[in-house]
Amino acid sequence: MAMTTATAALPTAADDDARRRRHRVNFILLGIGLVVLPFIAQYFGNAWVRILDIALLYVLLALGLNVVVGYAGLLDLGYVAFYAVGAYMFGLLGSSQLTDTFESIKNAFPNGLHTPWWVVIPLGALLAGLAGVLLGAPTLKLRGDYLAIVTLGFGEIVRVFMNNLDAPVNITNGPKGITGIDDMNIFGLNLGQTHSLLGLDIPKVTNYYYLFLVLALFSVLICWRLETSRIGRAWMAIREDEVAAKAMGINTRNLKLLAFGMGATFGGVSGVLFSTFQNFISPESFALQESVMVVAMVVLGGIGHIPGVIVGALLLAALPEVLRWVSGELDLQSISGGRLDAAILRQLLIALAMIAIMLARPRGLWPSPEHGKAAPTPTT
Repeated sequence: MAMTTATAALPTAADDDARRRRHRVNFILLGIGLVVLPFIAQYFGNAWVRILDIALLYVLLALGLNVVVGYAGLLDLGYVAFYAVGAYMFGLLGSSQLTDTFESIKNAFPNGLHTPWWVVIPLGALLAGLAGVLLGAPTLKLRGDYLAIVTLGFGEIVRVFMNNLDAPVNITNGPKGITGIDDMNIFGLNLGQTHSLLGLDIPKVTNYYYLFLVLALFSVLICWRLETSRIGRAWMAIREDEVAAKAMGINTRNLKLLAFGMGATFGGVSGVLFSTFQNFISPESFALQESVMVVAMVVLGGIGHIPGVIVGALLLAALPEVLRWVSGELDLQSISGGRLDAAILRQLLIALAMIAIMLARPRGLWPSPEHGKAAPTPTT
């Protein structure tokens, strides 16, 4: 009788086809929704589209950190350093900073550097990846709290370095930051200008939304392929038990370096996109708080699970801006006679929301089905 019941419960070919059709329809509807979403948000104001842009940037950052923390189990609190590397790389190659400082560069490029997108995006990924390997090499024997402290120090070193690299030769312009960074120009389409399509105005924030969306989807594909690959399974073995993984013949040293380098490339690309989107960068944009926020996105969403990481990034990136709008609409300072600061209240509400979520869902909003799954109960 037990065998008959088990046989009847097995999925048939028709069930598999129906499930594939449902998945295909869901992906099509999701794609249509993502394409239409900025125009719906644009109806309520470009500020809402800008919130979507920033959220997609944090999705890229969270996916990269998930490679290091979620897959390989390496706690990295200096991830913002790779973000800064990509941002300052494009800030130098896409502005007049270098030509104003070095006469030889100005003579070689009288019209300015204006480096194209097909150079700066791969270059940002490459430089950040090298920085990731540089960070990972001296930390191979560290784990846990010690690794977190070292990576935290690395992130602060990069920020302080950028903040003070304005003397004796002004390279990064120090705390003043770099201004006048170029907008991205793709196949002759300047994303910083407003364009018209079928009678609809497409402003800068909407143009960048589609660029960020394409790169975010491409990053999701890369992360999914990594997760299901032999490298991804080796990373997860290291995360669960490094000693056992080494005993099974896994080269933990090279795989750790690969995790640091691969995760850093996402941060470098995100930095390039951030600098061209803002047209301005300064060291304050790459403080420790940014690294902590990205780590919170990964943990809150579901460490090691791509959909959960995306949900966590979208939630924590959009929630502060939504609460900013709510506090402004309610005019909390006027209601409280100036005793209640809207900015402080917004941060308090975010912290309380994070605490409540982690108490209710300790493994994240959308945890990985394999991580922590109990073994099935044997039937008799």
